[in-house]
Amino acid sequence: MSAPDGRPVGAEHSIGRLVASATTEMSALVHDEIALAKAQLKRDVKRGAASGGAFSGAGAVLVFSLPMLNFALAYGIRTWSHWNLAVCFLLSFAANVLVAGLLALIGVMLAKKAKKSKGPQKVAASVKQSAGVLQNAKPHPRELPPADRAHKAVARSSS
Repeated sequence: MSAPDGRPVGAEHSIGRLVASATTEMSALVHDEIALAKAQLKRDVKRGAASGGAFSGAGAVLVFSLPMLNFALAYGIRTWSHWNLAVCFLLSFAANVLVAGLLALIGVMLAKKAKKSKGPQKVAASVKQSAGVLQNAKPHPRELPPADRAHKAVARSSS
């Protein structure tokens, strides 16, 4: 019986192969965390753009539609109620300000939602947590038997 990679079942991995595998997995984890951060940042930017669009819409309504809408609404109120024309113009202006205020309120709500989203901060915390786990997973040096402690030699490379 053999494992999927062709080695016999129960065969131990070499330390070098385990380190290489751990390094590859850690690299993949970091790349995935970065991709997640990018995706969350993109979502937050879209929310911010939607908020800016709502604010722009509020400004456009207030600036470009006021003259025509005021005239049409004022003359419509005058025709319906026979009030003074000045009062009719004030009512039409108040209606335009109300619409602009509602659009601005929508923009504020979307901006708060984009600000509350902590996507990149969550990813950074996840990366720190992963690093903490890896630091704790390091093998600890084994105690040498009392006989070997006296003859401990350090091998040094000449390269």
